[in-house]
Amino acid sequence: MTPDLGSASPRWFYDFISPFSYLLLEQHDKWPGVPFVLTPVSLYGLYRHWGQRPGYEVPQKRIFTFRHALFRAEQLGIPFKMPPAHPFDSTKALLLATAVEADVACVREIFRFIWREGRDPSTDEGFADLCRYAGLPDGEQLIAREAAKAQLKRNTDDAIALGIFGVPTFRFNEQLFWGEDALPMVLYCARTPNWLESSEVKRVSALPLGVVP
Repeated sequence: MTPDLGSASPRWFYDFISPFSYLLLEQHDKWPGVPFVLTPVSLYGLYRHWGQRPGYEVPQKRIFTFRHALFRAEQLGIPFKMPPAHPFDSTKALLLATAVEADVACVREIFRFIWREGRDPSTDEGFADLCRYAGLPDGEQLIAREAAKAQLKRNTDDAIALGIFGVPTFRFNEQLFWGEDALPMVLYCARTPNWLESSEVKRVSALPLGVVP
């Protein structure tokens, strides 16, 4: 049973559709030394709730995003290969991770199949290969379970209730840190937790709206 997402325990929210989630998990050895619970959520469920437009709908943003992911991978020395098309349907991969309550090693293998091997996990052949790659040969039976579907929806709904708006997101000390490039901020706040209580952080966190589009 997945622990209550409303608890204060550290969490990391991800969706396999995100190359930046892959890149951040590949840096797991740099994360703060606390037991983050890896929590799969539907990125598009988050987008629908917050009324966000997916990046792939903006042609130049789509191009920049893929280039930036490749650039970051090369900078970090992380093997990276885009799957054959993007976006792809990440539902099966998310359900698989949810069904087995996947730990870091298992989640990493699923990410690597997609973003290191460059495979699409949504096709019948691709998902069958993913299950073999991750050592989960009964994957089709696992993702068919209503409990897995209900848990994934609950993860996404609970994430929304916590204010999660994108992936990857750390929730640490009841604060949100979004994006692969937020890792230095997470590490800093782990070492210097009172920074978030500083007067300037409080000021910028409560700025009023100026012009409303």
